[in-house]
Amino acid sequence: MSLHKLTLHELQQKFGNGEVTAREIVQAYSLRISQVEPKVKAYITLAKESALAQANALDQKLKGWRRTMPLMGMPLAVKDNICTEDVLTTCASRILGNFVPPYDATVIARLRGQGYLLLGKTNLDEFAMGSSTENSAFGPSRNPWNLGFIPGGSSGGSAAAVAADECVAALGSDTGGSIRQPAACCGVVGLKPTYGRVSRFGLVAFASSLDQIGPITKDVTDAAMLLNVIAGHDPLDSTSANLPVPDYTKAFKKKELKKLRIGIPQEYFAEGLDPEVEQAVREAIEELKRLGGDIQDIKLPTTDAAIATYYLVATAEASSNLARYDGVKYGLRSKQTKDLLEMYMMTRQEGFGPEVKRRIMLGTYALSAGYYDAYYGKAQAVRTLIRRDFEAAFQAVDLIVTPVMPTPAFKLGEKVADPLQMYLSDIYTISVSLAGIPAISLPCGFSRAGLPIGLQIIGRAFEEETVLRAAHAYEQATTWRTKKPHIR
Repeated sequence: MSLHKLTLHELQQKFGNGEVTAREIVQAYSLRISQVEPKVKAYITLAKESALAQANALDQKLKGWRRTMPLMGMPLAVKDNICTEDVLTTCASRILGNFVPPYDATVIARLRGQGYLLLGKTNLDEFAMGSSTENSAFGPSRNPWNLGFIPGGSSGGSAAAVAADECVAALGSDTGGSIRQPAACCGVVGLKPTYGRVSRFGLVAFASSLDQIGPITKDVTDAAMLLNVIAGHDPLDSTSANLPVPDYTKAFKKKELKKLRIGIPQEYFAEGLDPEVEQAVREAIEELKRLGGDIQDIKLPTTDAAIATYYLVATAEASSNLARYDGVKYGLRSKQTKDLLEMYMMTRQEGFGPEVKRRIMLGTYALSAGYYDAYYGKAQAVRTLIRRDFEAAFQAVDLIVTPVMPTPAFKLGEKVADPLQMYLSDIYTISVSLAGIPAISLPCGFSRAGLPIGLQIIGRAFEEETVLRAAHAYEQATTWRTKKPHIR
């Protein structure tokens, strides 16, 4: 089998056994990237030369012994809103088109400590604002299953790179569904950890109370391996939880789901859900039942308020976070302006795309005098109700299972002119982000058009082990993970 087709744990085993060198791994992925990247467009910046140099140094270091760490020599891609020292980090925006961070994000520092190999930085919706990767200043990425369709967003480049075998695994970020939704579109696994489980230090902020870094991988085992490395307390992040990190791969010892109570919220199967998606998800629920899960109907009454709540909280925080891009300290600076105020205005006018401007305007309005209590304050109160809904549900069940998206991936350009329809793509993922709890997306079927459909498994805060256990049991009982796109 070609090296680029292997999962992370399969490739790691071959490397650990000395069957393949780091140089051979990088060469295999470089060849694969050269073959399919012109069509998929998953990357903004490629780092194949530096990866090859690191691989050569690693092979020399390992000569004569093979004591390797889980991610040593593994070729990963990283979403381009996560800081990487001396490697361009643009957030897919013109305003950061020349920004080279002088430091690594904490997750990158932990990967470097393992000896990982960075293949490149992946495309995204500008500043992670979008659901299709069409808002990138560098153009859209494409779905490897059908190049005329979106790969999802905002981590669309990372999901497309994993699905197209352009990396063995990738990091994404999730604010309202930006790991899980593209994973569903591209037929791969995407895990959003509990808020605070993974450090946000070095993640370029969109909405600070929602943002979370997580893995996008070829299977559930790989997601657990990657989470093992990036999870844990970080004193550089004040929101990082100081809790012990278990070995997530040990969650797979139990293959069945006996004694696990699984809740099905009826609010997630209402009008607007594509019949093909509903059928695939309900068949997955039946499979979970066959595996021993105790299926129960539950209610999450404030689900219908999630979209409005999210787009007030997220845009308000975005308007505050993006105020730092003023042309003074770093990034783009507008030329030939007559005074400081005009430089501020023209820099932002030239540097930000239309979706970022839209969200800054919405957020600034929600935070303005006279409207703060009516909009942002009210949204935070409803957010508390959404979290309490989940807490009440988890008194009766251990996991919640839902669709990831109301439809399979849609065509490029189909919803660009209708922001509201685009926002509704995240209707099933947003509540989880507002509650700060963990959730995973994994493939559970295909539409008649041959596009992947995703299953979402949601767990209690800091109970990623239970989420991974259920996801792995379902994955092993089905064959969806074995299917690969044929890129033409």
